[in-house]
Parts: sequence; C-alpha cells; structure tokens
Amino acid sequence: MRSSGILLPVSSLPSRYGIGSFSKEAYEFVDYLEKAGQSSWQILPLGPTGYGDSPYQSFSTFAGNPYFIDLETLTDEGLLTRQECENCDFGTNPEYVDYEKMYHARFGVLRKAYNRYQPDNSYETFVKENTDWLEDYCLYMAMKDSLCGSSWNKWEDELKYRNPTALAKKRRELSDDVDFYRFLQYEFSVQWAKLKNYANEKGIRMIGDIPIYVAFDSADTWANPELFQFDEEGNPKGVAGVPPDAFSKTGQLWGNPLYNWGYHKKTEFAWWIKRMQACFKRYDIVRVDHFRGFDEYYAVPYGDSTAENGKWEKGPGIALFQAIKKELGAVDIIAEDLGYLTDSVLKLVHDSGYPGMKVLQFAFDSREESDYLPHHYPHNCVVYTGTHDNNTLLGWLDEMRPEDRKFARHYMHNAKTAKKDLPWDFVRLAMASVADLAVIPMQDYLCLGSEARINTPSTLGQNWKWRLLPGQIDDRLLERIREMTKLYGRLPKE
Repeated sequence: MRSSGILLPVSSLPSRYGIGSFSKEAYEFVDYLEKAGQSSWQILPLGPTGYGDSPYQSFSTFAGNPYFIDLETLTDEGLLTRQECENCDFGTNPEYVDYEKMYHARFGVLRKAYNRYQPDNSYETFVKENTDWLEDYCLYMAMKDSLCGSSWNKWEDELKYRNPTALAKKRRELSDDVDFYRFLQYEFSVQWAKLKNYANEKGIRMIGDIPIYVAFDSADTWANPELFQFDEEGNPKGVAGVPPDAFSKTGQLWGNPLYNWGYHKKTEFAWWIKRMQACFKRYDIVRVDHFRGFDEYYAVPYGDSTAENGKWEKGPGIALFQAIKKELGAVDIIAEDLGYLTDSVLKLVHDSGYPGMKVLQFAFDSREESDYLPHHYPHNCVVYTGTHDNNTLLGWLDEMRPEDRKFARHYMHNAKTAKKDLPWDFVRLAMASVADLAVIPMQDYLCLGSEARINTPSTLGQNWKWRLLPGQIDDRLLERIREMTKLYGRLPKE
C-alpha cells in the first residue's frame, strides 16, 4: 500500500528547554502529520549520546536519551517547579541545540525531579522487566560519572574486567547514582510510550533507526566483551568505518568495535534478537543502518587515523535475519542499503525481502545512468529526497555542478521553476514514484538551506543541532503536503 511520512529527529522539535523532547510540541507534530495525510514519522536513534552528540554513538543500545524527557510533564507531576526549569541555562538560540549547556543543566534539574520521586508499582515493574540491560547500564553510567567520564578501558582492572566483589562494592557506594539512572530510564520509557500510543491512535507509525554498531564507550561493550573483536587488554582488534567515497576522500572512520560474528552464530544470534525485540517494543518500523555491513563489513586497523587502510571482511549474511524472523516473525524493517553495493549485498537485500532505500540526491549525475533515478525503482523500496547525512535539497542544489542541475531540471521537465521552489519538484518526484513509501525530511518541505542540515559525515562540532522554530509549520503548508499526498495516492485508507 502506498504511503508517505516525514523525517524529523526528536531533538529537532521546538520546545521551551533547549532541545526537542516528548513535550506538547511532539504531540502537535503528530497532529500536523495527521492533517497532512501522512502515515509515518521517522526519527533518529533515541539512545543517550556522548562526545560528538551523535545518536549513532550511544552509551547503550537499549537505553533512552534523558535529554528527551519532557520537563513540563515532570512539572505537571509535581516533581519540578516551573521556576527550577526556567532558571536553567539551556542556551539562547532556539534554532540550534547547545549540547554543552544542555549537558551541564539538564542532569541537574532531572536530579531534583528524582529526589522527589516516590517509586510505585509501575516503576518496580519497569525495573524488573528491563533488568537484563538496565542494571549494567545504570552501574556503568554511575561509575563513569564517578571516574570523571572516562571509558571502561581506562578503569582499574577489577572494574574494567567486572570483578564481582568490586562491582558489588561500587553498587553500594554509588547506589543513589544508580537509582538516578534507573529513574531517568523509567521516565523516558513512560513518556515515549505515551507519545507513541498517541501517534498510533492517529494512524501514524513510528519509524525508528538502529545503528549497526554500538559505541566502544558503552555499557554494551563493557558488559558483553565476548560479543566483540577485543584483544586480551580490552582493546579493539579493528574498528568500523567505510572506505573513501563521495562524502570523504579518506573514508569515514567511525571507530566502533567490530562484532565477533563467530560467537554470535554460536549463540544463534541471541544478543541481536534481544536487541531487535527491544527495537520493536519501541518502534513500529525499524530502519537498520549500514545494511551492507551484514554481508561484508569494513575493518580498519585499530589506531589508524583514517579509514584508508581497511579491508572487507565477511559478515553473518542472511543467517542473522533468518534467526530474527524465526524468533520475532515477519517484522517491518527498512534496509539502509546505500553506498557501493556488490552483487552479494544486493542478493542479501533481495533474500531478506526488506525494502531498500532510494535517495534522489544520489540520482542526478549527468555523466552516467543512476539506479537512484525513479524510473528504475521497484515497488518494494523507500524513497527519500535526502537523509540526515545529506544536505537539504536547497543546500544540495547550491552545491550541484551546473550540468547536473540542468539534467535534473530536464528530467523533471521544469526548466522555468525558480531555484527556491525546486525542492517541491523533487518532493513531487519522490511522491509520484512507484516506491511503496516516500519519506521527506521536514527541512525540504520548508525549503530550508544548508543552515538546516542535520549531519555532515566525518565532521565534528556542528552536527545534530538544527531545530524547528515555533510556527514554522502552518496550516497552509500542511494543506499543500496533503494535496500532493492525495494526488499521488499516498493518503491513508479510511
């Protein structure tokens, strides 16, 4: 069935306190989606972020980001006062997140809410149901805070290698901090569940995003080192990345530890199944990042400063997804199959049955025919004008070679359209395509330029910051989106 949705990170929502959250503005955005005839809201990973602020480098693959806990809800519940929230410095520019100020202010005010909270049956049930990952994560974060934020590989050996006596002692010493992190995860879970239920009741499916890798500085690697390619000292034997490409001449050095796929196969992929179960408890659809890495993954020698000297190694292939299907049934997964695709990668995507991704910004190279041109699409795919790693359409048009822009205009038969209005022609191209699902970044509907870009791969400091301003989405825009959605047969069925 044909449908469409909008891509907007939670962090990019407007809100009173410095970053998008599960606030009333999130519920308003769901209402906007309904008015615009959309069926999906795609977000970025929701995990707690660290250095670099990337949602793809999280302290836990199971935990939620405390920044997204709505302070106004805590105020309504009597856990905070409005004055306490207003007194915090979350930054002064409503268009961009100030992560440094967010880090210093958010946890302080959340600690006040924790100090007033009285655990109830719902809290106890949450702790019991999530003990498998929750206890390791909360202890990890409490110890990390007590050790000046250092990663587990810098800890003394008895903590680094999880000596039971040493860990029991730390649990006692840091019990209040451990409880604080439990409280944060409980509040995150409750608030997210309410928002997701609201969206589902409106006919909106939540599309989540799961990074293929976990961060080295995470509870996942510390608690389960056997899952990864580590040496006896706890250092990675190799790290993840991708070779030189259009985004970076020296490749992208992600630095994540690589999986010990031999161990995963012996356990019948038990950890991955648990991970996917958690994802489908949180989301309706899951976009699996860097899908090609399951066929072959790029291994860069640990310690290298670029990704130029990596080599391709064999991944788990279809066996992983067969195990997931056996345990979870036919779940809704989107395969992020971008980049250089070999025949074996294409076969893996085909054999999985999952829809792959088509990105219009990759389509218009006047020098060669592209598989990303819409006349090549199968029905079973998801088309995007761009992703969080791309520039906005307007920013991209500014960067295009003149001959490529001319080719794009010729393809769309719109030689007279003003450049500032061109994003809508690309949106029309995506919506008119045969792709079962079309997902458009909110910035492209708003015809925003490079100032609204979410992420520039292989860079640090200016990413993941852009936010909507209050009032930027109005009824006129929503009606225009709805008209196009209806025109191309993507409205939800009554």
